Amino acid sequence: MTYNSPKIWQLNLAGLKPLLNIILIALLLGSLGLGWLVKSALFLVGLVILVPVIGILGFAWWSKQNIVQDTCPVCSFELTGLNGTGLDCPSCGEALKVENGQVVRISLPNTIDIAAVEVEG
Repeated sequence: MTYNSPKIWQLNLAGLKPLLNIILIALLLGSLGLGWLVKSALFLVGLVILVPVIGILGFAWWSKQNIVQDTCPVCSFELTGLNGTGLDCPSCGEALKVENGQVVRISLPNTIDIAAVEVEG
């Protein structure tokens, strides 16, 4: 085995060739007074990269603010709903509404909702 083999000291620049070509073309366009074309292309590439990232982060923030997980006040079944919307409990069928981060029963006007307490005596 020879340690002075020329293959050991060779640099593999095949992967850098397209990048070097792009840099050379950008420098050539800039020297010809077409720098605005290079800047526009870089702006579009940046836009294509940033818009999806901002969209994903915005959706994550929105869902954290508006998706509520709570239990049904009637049967304690775990529910997921959007803030400010109505839903029916899939377990007991009770009409519910998500308000201020909590699931509450929808009751008719002039209805007093009470909780019964069993008293032993």
